[in-house]
Amino acid sequence: MKKLLFFSLPLLLCLPLVVFAASMGGVETLPKHSWDLGTEISHVTYKEPGLMKEEGMMYGVVGSYTYHNNLMLKAEGKGSWGQMDYTGALSDGTPYTMDGIKDFMLEFRGLGGYDFPVLKTSILTPYIGIGYRYLNDDSSSDPAGYGRESNYLYSPLGLEVTTNLENGWSWGATAEYDHFWWGLQKSHLSDYNSGLNDMENGQKKGYGIRGSIKLVKRGEKLDIIIEPFVKYWNIQKSKEADITYNGEVIGYGYEPKNSSTEYGIRLAVKF
Repeated sequence: MKKLLFFSLPLLLCLPLVVFAASMGGVETLPKHSWDLGTEISHVTYKEPGLMKEEGMMYGVVGSYTYHNNLMLKAEGKGSWGQMDYTGALSDGTPYTMDGIKDFMLEFRGLGGYDFPVLKTSILTPYIGIGYRYLNDDSSSDPAGYGRESNYLYSPLGLEVTTNLENGWSWGATAEYDHFWWGLQKSHLSDYNSGLNDMENGQKKGYGIRGSIKLVKRGEKLDIIIEPFVKYWNIQKSKEADITYNGEVIGYGYEPKNSSTEYGIRLAVKF
């Protein structure tokens, strides 16, 4: 119930704006083929409750191709990079911090949906798809650090609203729930001590939520897009895996329950 509430709230907040915008513009049409290319800046906070926190700025490039002919098909990709600051503790409980941890993220998504005209000026597009997210978090330059790789496979389930305004402007919003199918965390413990193995932990439970508001100014050849957004992931504790030292099992480890929140703004052109 809580997940559905989080998913529905952004859409409910958007509906009064859709009704207001409908009284202002002309008939809405969507181009059959369109390409988006742009850049984004965001702030990311990653938490393992009671254990640690990382936060910092990410800078990225984004691109997509969309086909509209009642049916909607979309392929999109993102690459971003930045530096995180760590606050936590060593294995003996001693408080510890690390600055300038190098992060980069890749994300690819394929979406399919259908366009439903509403109120003559708006289009509602429910959609579903498949997505893959990869994050590399590398603190190996610190004596207590090591590299970590995060893999998520998920299915987006969302709704997009597009409304035509006056004087070449249009407005849109998106609310999305991400169903988590599978995750794999790889911890390069050998970066910390060459005798340790690189641990792999599978993940099966979690979910994501994201939303955005889009403002578009139409031009003769290019449209300008301004899009604030927020993304949230909540992932449960992973399966346990052996930790070995020079081939001998010395214990086990797991990826703790964690969450990440990203908010930022995207600037792009559509052609």
